[in-house]
Amino acid sequence: MEGFISSRHVEIDTMVETLLLAVSKRDEDRRAELAETAAGVLGADGRVEVLHAFDEERYGERRAQLNVDRYSETTADDIARRNTVAADLANRLQERDIEVAIRGAVGDAADAILRAVDDVDADMVVVGGRDRSQTGKFLFGSTAQDVLLGAPVPVTFVKARDDARTPVEAYTGRQRP
Repeated sequence: MEGFISSRHVEIDTMVETLLLAVSKRDEDRRAELAETAAGVLGADGRVEVLHAFDEERYGERRAQLNVDRYSETTADDIARRNTVAADLANRLQERDIEVAIRGAVGDAADAILRAVDDVDADMVVVGGRDRSQTGKFLFGSTAQDVLLGAPVPVTFVKARDDARTPVEAYTGRQRP
């Protein structure tokens, strides 16, 4: 089946205490869905760890955009806190009286997410993504797929509401004229 990712179905008996919400710049169009999903599975005293993973190039670009001196002791956590998507999600969740922390990581996104699961002792991961063809996943990889297959906890995949692209558009990342 084209574009289908299989995963194990896991029943969640109890509410989640610690949720890892992995985000990137590509999640701008699904912030409401991500916040709603996170809030919907948290227990009364649950907390959300928002993680923004940067690859080396994007991290350097973001530091430059923020005028951060390369010798400064600014961390990936500091850069992530200044990220619009992460900050907006944190605000949306805090408005619901949910405890939120924003973290940053530099390196491969899937590896960073899987490490963070252990670091924060997450009970569940929520990750955004978009539909891709099997060829697109094979050629370019899929962070969400790597997390779905590698995480030791349940993973919820949230896609954008308006991800109505053709297979060619999904593969190339370009819209038709």
